[in-house]
Amino acid sequence: MELLVGILVKVLLFAFIAGMFTLVITISVRGRRQDARIRDEWEQMAQIAPERGWTYHPCVRGQIDQYGGMGPIIYKGENQAAWHYTTGEFRGRSFKYFEYRYKRSTADGDVNDFGEHRRLVIKSVFVVMAPGSGAYMEILRRSKLGVLADGRPGKRVEVPEFDKEFRVLANDEAFFRNVLSGDVVPFMVADTRAKKSPLRFRDNELITWYTGTLSPQAVDEKLNYLCDVLDRIPAQAWTAA
Repeated sequence: MELLVGILVKVLLFAFIAGMFTLVITISVRGRRQDARIRDEWEQMAQIAPERGWTYHPCVRGQIDQYGGMGPIIYKGENQAAWHYTTGEFRGRSFKYFEYRYKRSTADGDVNDFGEHRRLVIKSVFVVMAPGSGAYMEILRRSKLGVLADGRPGKRVEVPEFDKEFRVLANDEAFFRNVLSGDVVPFMVADTRAKKSPLRFRDNELITWYTGTLSPQAVDEKLNYLCDVLDRIPAQAWTAA
C-alpha cells in the first residue's frame, strides 16, 4: 500500500511539473505571437496613413501636453510623448489619434531605482473636432468602482436604459441637456460601441480612448463612432455653449 501511495505521489508530482512546464511554454508562445501581431499592426498604421492622405509620426513630443491631467493622460507635464501620432481628416472632420504610455506601480513588472515594480500602460486616444465649442462633459460606463473612485454619481438623463449603463459628469447644465436632448441617448443605448468607448467633450473636441495598442481596425471603429455621435448632437448645443 505504501509503495502504491509513493508511486501515486511521484506520478502526481511529475504531472504537476509537466503541467507547469507546458503552461510556461504556452504563455511564452502566446506572448511572442502577441508581440508579433502588435508590431505588424504598428507597421500597418504607418502604411495606411499616407495612403489615406494622413500625416503619421512614430513619436512626437509636446503635441498632447494640453490633455495632461485628464482621463487617459493622467500626468501633467511638458513635452509628453505621443506614439504613432497621426492627424488628418475623416468624414469631413479633422482628427488626431495616438498612443499615450506611462508606468504605474504594480505587484510585478520592471523595478525602478527605488525598488518599485512599474508596469507599462498604453492608452490609445482618439480626438475629433466638433462643429463648435462646448463645455466640459464626460459620458462614462457606469460602475460602482468609478463612483467610488471620484465620488461623483453623475447626472441622470431620466431614461432608465441610459442611466443604468452610463454616468454623465458635466459642469454646464445647459450643455448637458442640449447635447443629450437629441438622438444621442437612444443611439448610445442601442450601439454596442458605446459601452466600450468613453466620451469626453473638451472645448471643440470629442475624445474617446481605450487601454491597449493602436490597430487599423480600432482606428476605423473609434473615428466612425466619434463621428456618429457628433452627427446626432443638435446644432443648438454648440451655439448655446
